[in-house]
Amino acid sequence: MMTVILSFLLASAPLTVTDDDQVVDKIVKKDFELFYADRLWVNDAKLELQMDVLNEKIYEDPINAKLDEDGQIIKEEPGRALDRQKFHKLFLGYFYQGTPEETALPKRKVYPRVDSELLAEIREHKIGHYTTNFKKNNEERSRNIELAAEAINNHVVFPGESFSFNDVVGKRTKEKGYKRAPVIVKGELTEDIGGGICQVSSTLYNAVNLKNIEITERYSHSRSVPYVPPGRDATVSWYGPDFAFTNKHKRPILIRASADDGNMTIEILSSEPS
Repeated sequence: MMTVILSFLLASAPLTVTDDDQVVDKIVKKDFELFYADRLWVNDAKLELQMDVLNEKIYEDPINAKLDEDGQIIKEEPGRALDRQKFHKLFLGYFYQGTPEETALPKRKVYPRVDSELLAEIREHKIGHYTTNFKKNNEERSRNIELAAEAINNHVVFPGESFSFNDVVGKRTKEKGYKRAPVIVKGELTEDIGGGICQVSSTLYNAVNLKNIEITERYSHSRSVPYVPPGRDATVSWYGPDFAFTNKHKRPILIRASADDGNMTIEILSSEPS
């Protein structure tokens, strides 16, 4: 019991955790105490939850390398996360020895999936291409097409990986800038948020109509659309159909998408010719 009492005396003050000189949290030792057979143990389940909280407060997503409008590489930026192993060791020192009483949060770099070196390789060969046209004077529909094109632009699909249009583009909302525009529902024209983005998914479908690209989900509209030949469209809806494919190539592929001056263009790039 002497070791327990000594531990109480040594670690009575809370552990103040800082990041960039700002207090992130104050951790009280008694919240993590677990007594068993007259010995004091760390409640590991509570410590894991505490580390989850700390990580959420300081986590920053990494940013992939990408190509700008001129095809030049914009370098990647690493993110950051809690270094759980270092923090665990630091916490044990505080818990059993009472030191330190204040510490800077140990962090580790989080590296992006796509760096400049990889991007330089997979931009070498254009293996797919398709262009459709839209009326640029229809500002609401044009804006929706632009936003969806921006969402899939510079997306890399690794070997064996699947691409889901809905997952990558995300829910189409007013908060993201999407407008009400015409959509086809059960063969009838109506208006809804994000109207027009099916032109982006349909253009993508025709661009990835390639060897070693397996189309895993595609649905046609209930009536013909003017921007692709009959049977070559791919309708999408957040609560309904999706467009998806799997990369069967041995190399990653890069999607380049742009919507400008009435032209919706998608290119598929890879490190090797198709």
